[in-house]
Amino acid sequence: MLNFFRRKKNATPKPNRIREHSLRRQITDANALNVIEVLNANGFQAYLVGGCVRDALCGVKPKDFDVATDAPLEAVSKLFRRSRIVGRRFPIVHVRFGRDLIEVSTFRQSISDKVVHDDRGMILRDNAFGTLHEDAFRRDFTTNALYYDPGSDEIIDFVDGVKDIEKKRLRFIGDTQTRLAEDPVRMLRAMRFSAKLGFTIDPQILRHAKETAKRLEAVSPARLFDEFLKLFLNGYAEVVWRQLRKTPIANAMFPCCDPNSPLALAAMRNTDERILSGASVTPGFLVAVLLWDDFCARGKDQEALEDDPAFATLKHQQSYVAVPRRFGTFAREVWLIQERLHKRNPRSLDRLVTHKRFRAGYDFLCLQAESDELIAPIADWWTEFQAADESQRQALISQLPKAPRKRRRNRSRRKSTESAQEEGS
Repeated sequence: MLNFFRRKKNATPKPNRIREHSLRRQITDANALNVIEVLNANGFQAYLVGGCVRDALCGVKPKDFDVATDAPLEAVSKLFRRSRIVGRRFPIVHVRFGRDLIEVSTFRQSISDKVVHDDRGMILRDNAFGTLHEDAFRRDFTTNALYYDPGSDEIIDFVDGVKDIEKKRLRFIGDTQTRLAEDPVRMLRAMRFSAKLGFTIDPQILRHAKETAKRLEAVSPARLFDEFLKLFLNGYAEVVWRQLRKTPIANAMFPCCDPNSPLALAAMRNTDERILSGASVTPGFLVAVLLWDDFCARGKDQEALEDDPAFATLKHQQSYVAVPRRFGTFAREVWLIQERLHKRNPRSLDRLVTHKRFRAGYDFLCLQAESDELIAPIADWWTEFQAADESQRQALISQLPKAPRKRRRNRSRRKSTESAQEEGS
């Protein structure tokens, strides 16, 4: 009897195999399907997994395709000419087809001596490979633990992920506190998926926002910049920001930003509108917005002006979300052009309008004008100036307030004063 219970306890759980769905019509990526065909032909299991299955079930066109397999990473790498093993924490194989990239991972298990944690429970390295069902239970959200077998046209579901998609809810597999300790970035992923898919986040997850914000200190600033791009440059930045600013996480990522700043919210909305209309966006613009208050504060603090305020602001931010140099330079140029936009020096207007950051600086000025009545007339003036012909521009320039003339000291008088001082000494 004891042996029976032991066998039952250790038995592999049986998944739900769902055949009534429309994934075959929605998942048509030839490269991803080719990877699975090659692995199957060489005797390995292989399935589409994660976000591509989840998004397709939600009616969202998948952008990225991930494959999970029982093939060792080295075997996968040998089967595909343009492939390489990448990653230290979670090694995977990147298989390239032109510009397309398919990520292939070997099934893993979450409970193993080969999974290395720090003293706070965060996973530092995961080289513990396992079986299909072990791989399902080590994933984060139930909605991300769905496997699709193109050969049998079945969805394999060990954790009721399909039901959670139907109910539009996000919940972790296993204990919430443990999953967030393993990887605090999972909180950011929850907010991103919620905004993208319109799902409700399990209240148990949000209850741990404060401690998770503290744990983000242990996450690589470079990795947090990658998450920053996913959060705010995919068309739902405003929704994400509204969620983040209700928690300490916004300040954990950008400690010098006021999460309730009207400028920040306006910039998120503007970014979404640009993406929706097909216009270009750059992370540098959002960086300029989120760090603007800190830059202004450093500029006003004359006693602390040993460093360039822009340099000091960007340097301080690097410890939290590391901003690549090209985007930091973009933000700095947007900040520095603001003073020139305010002054509107008639002698340099032509040069200013052709400045490579004029348009970004002007957009920045207009966003500030939405919530600052003192800036609104300046933004309106620049709007008119850009649309005006030459005669109209001259009329607009003539309306500008005259700048006070700087008093010049008489050079000869200054020299005679200096001579007198020398004689007196």
